[in-house]
Amino acid sequence: MSKTIQVFVTGGTFDKDYNFITGELYFSDTHLKAMFDRGRSTLDIDIKTLMMIDSLDMTDADRDIIVHSCKNSKSKMILLTHGTDTMVETASRIAHAGIEDKTIVITGAMIPYAFGTSSDGFFNLGSALAFVQLLRPGIFIAMNGRFYNWDRVKKNRATGYFEQIGN
Repeated sequence: MSKTIQVFVTGGTFDKDYNFITGELYFSDTHLKAMFDRGRSTLDIDIKTLMMIDSLDMTDADRDIIVHSCKNSKSKMILLTHGTDTMVETASRIAHAGIEDKTIVITGAMIPYAFGTSSDGFFNLGSALAFVQLLRPGIFIAMNGRFYNWDRVKKNRATGYFEQIGN
């Protein structure tokens, strides 16, 4: 069994950059390697970029790529960075794919990492790294220092926080 944490990157606000001339957000490359280096991580991590898109633009075909990648990963610990708007929808697709022996933690950011200390991305990434190593096999969302079962969470669009639903 591999002790490597497989990190799949899909884009989302987490990896957006800011164009100081136009004021627009855009994608260039993932910030994950720099974040792991800055955080002085000594974990065995394999980063693979699957796509660099906003989750509102994610299609069923994109989610099929994510599911396929999770199913075929040799790692039992998978961390997925994802846009916050549709991460629960993607979690549902993964959960219904019959992946039973892996811990998959999905995280994101409300504010791009490129914005520096105002971003929640660094904190969410660190929390997700801890959760993926400690939680039982299953599909989880990790945001704001908490983890949630994929089917018991929603994004509160009024507050910008994730919250538990149901029991």
